[in-house]
Amino acid sequence: MAKPSRAWQRMLSGRRLDLLDPTPVDIEIDDIAHGLAFVARWNGQTKGDFAYSVAEHSLLVETLFGRINPKAAVKWRLAALLHDAPEYVIGDMISPVKAAVGPSYGELDARLIAAIHLRFGLPATLPITVKKQIKKADRISAWMEAVQIAGFSEKEAHKLFGKPDLALIGDLEIQLRPPVEVRTSYVARHLELLAQLA
Repeated sequence: MAKPSRAWQRMLSGRRLDLLDPTPVDIEIDDIAHGLAFVARWNGQTKGDFAYSVAEHSLLVETLFGRINPKAAVKWRLAALLHDAPEYVIGDMISPVKAAVGPSYGELDARLIAAIHLRFGLPATLPITVKKQIKKADRISAWMEAVQIAGFSEKEAHKLFGKPDLALIGDLEIQLRPPVEVRTSYVARHLELLAQLA
């Protein structure tokens, strides 16, 4: 009889996260921040001396979400910061790979994000309107990344991600930073948002 495959990962905090049945008690923000700070977006195909991490992207998405929705509740800003949090254990797959993997990737992501949301006091499933606004911020971020650091022309980025409101992003420039610095910024922003929720 074949031994079942291992479906859990040990975290630096000592937690053991079961990917098939994740529970909120096994999720720590330090693990999320550490993992995301070392996961490269664009499969690492970006300009600069440091990879552009999912943690840095998440900070930008939360900023953009706040600009698009200045009156949004703090909990939804927290949801924007955490929108890619499952990638701390499953990595960042580019869209073509997700499409090739099929629906099982989406199911895994959904289980993880539900547990992460519950861990930090958010509903397991976000309201559709909030999800759409986070996705809008995510697409604007992708446009900025494509043009500023991933070598896309503006015309190509418009086709893939839509044309952003330049007034919304005019003063934002992507800066590549060492992973440890990004990790610290991610944890700090998470704590700020949690404090505002209290």
